[in-house]
Amino acid sequence: MKQYKIYISIVIAATSLLVACNPEGKDNPDEKPSGAKTQIEIETLAGGELGTTFNQSASAYEDPTPATEQAGMVNAFKYGEFFFEHVITQDSKPFNGLGPLYVRNSCESCHPGYGHGRRMERYNAEDWGNGYLLVVYNSQTNGYEPSVAGMPQTRAVAPFKPSIKEDGINIEWRPYTDEWNNKFDDGESYDLIYPEVTIDREAFYAPTVTPYEQLAYRLETTIGIYGTGLIDAIPDDSLKAQYQKEHDMGFELNPAMWDGNDWAATGYYGSTRHPKRYTYALTRGPLQDAPGSNAIWNITNVTRSNKRQHYLDLNFNPAKGTPSLYAQKAMTDPDVKADFYHLFPDLNITGDTAQDIYNYLTNTNLPAEMSDEDYVNFMIWHRGLAVPAARNLADAEVQRGRKLFRELGCAICHRPSWKTGDDCYTDPTGFFKDNDNKLPRYPHQTIWPYSDFVQHRLYMVNDIRTGWCRTTPLWGRGLAPICSGHADRLHDARARNVIEAIMWHGAPQSDARRSVEKFRALSKADRDAVVKFINAI
Repeated sequence: MKQYKIYISIVIAATSLLVACNPEGKDNPDEKPSGAKTQIEIETLAGGELGTTFNQSASAYEDPTPATEQAGMVNAFKYGEFFFEHVITQDSKPFNGLGPLYVRNSCESCHPGYGHGRRMERYNAEDWGNGYLLVVYNSQTNGYEPSVAGMPQTRAVAPFKPSIKEDGINIEWRPYTDEWNNKFDDGESYDLIYPEVTIDREAFYAPTVTPYEQLAYRLETTIGIYGTGLIDAIPDDSLKAQYQKEHDMGFELNPAMWDGNDWAATGYYGSTRHPKRYTYALTRGPLQDAPGSNAIWNITNVTRSNKRQHYLDLNFNPAKGTPSLYAQKAMTDPDVKADFYHLFPDLNITGDTAQDIYNYLTNTNLPAEMSDEDYVNFMIWHRGLAVPAARNLADAEVQRGRKLFRELGCAICHRPSWKTGDDCYTDPTGFFKDNDNKLPRYPHQTIWPYSDFVQHRLYMVNDIRTGWCRTTPLWGRGLAPICSGHADRLHDARARNVIEAIMWHGAPQSDARRSVEKFRALSKADRDAVVKFINAI
């Protein structure tokens, strides 16, 4: 384990965490908190006083927040970190429970240095830093293919077989030429590439519901996981105000999220009525039931007390009585049947091998493989990750880039700052109770994520499924080369640097088109200043 250091002491009364729950926050992109701090000092605290680390080394994404330290949760944070970093196996407690199917056997293998996944030439779960998750869907309806999981599993433990064989997944990186011939008016050029993904028919284990010819495939890579607790602390009303503001500006908004005057029926997450704010597709609301809390279950298939079934395929729904297509295939597979009782003698319940295989795979009351204490520690770690402080903001070129970033209109979607509320976290699964203080909290902080947490469409070639993609926070990304070993950006890592990421925003239909046109009109020195600013925040 690493040694944690606080590079600048921040002293805040611990009682500041024990506040009454009143979801309230201000809506000002460049809010200046009261006090003696200068604007540069304020903006340097990217995660606020409770959420910022001043570590700028290769471990900058891995530090606990001051709030975590003040709450006396550092030891629990370190234990939780074990589960993120450790390879999960079938039987080595407490890191046990892998399979029967899985996406990866380690969380960190998807999040190199706790950051954004890197661009890959092939799909192989053992390639370090491969954050790619497959998206398999019906090209006619945009609906996910039901015969595989939402994150299709390409690995399995014996005697089972993966839902998609990795050697049948093909990634080809193709060059792309935009309408400006990949060149600025002053002659400076740039390259653009995009992925073309195909999957061989024979690679699918279970029969697909969608005709093979209608299947489409996309890549989505993992994002940085630092600061996710701070995002959860943004008040719901502030998110609603941001949607209304962008609607009034004439921006195209996803009708599945916003109906023009209020949240759409699917804009909330579960019974908590918590607006969605996580994942590219905005599928999750509260952090306590968002990608991280689910990933420790569905990436490795490790069960726990509130996740007592295997993650298999999207067709399987016990409440609706729909069967698992994967389990139906496995129960008739001669190879699986031949070894099942040998490898799982305790699962010889009925004497009918096929039935016992199906019952095991679809059991909704499996023993918990991860203890409640370990899960709490994992979530303390997940909610307790700090954001690296912004760097070199006093530099004249960075300040020039900051000014231009706003003048270009980039700050509309990449909204600079938010004010957190009382941070009354919720959990649709009921595992964590509202305001139970088991997890770090971040009340009344000015934070600088540089995202509106709204979905927009960039109309890129081979775009994300549906085209709607949440604005990715920019905070801390400039440290990616030293923390994660790469500078790749965008949802599928097609952009290898900031310039490429900006130019992928330039399609004629994109809401960012005007900003890209203005960026193109800048001198090289000013373009470099914008890039330097983005890498500083």
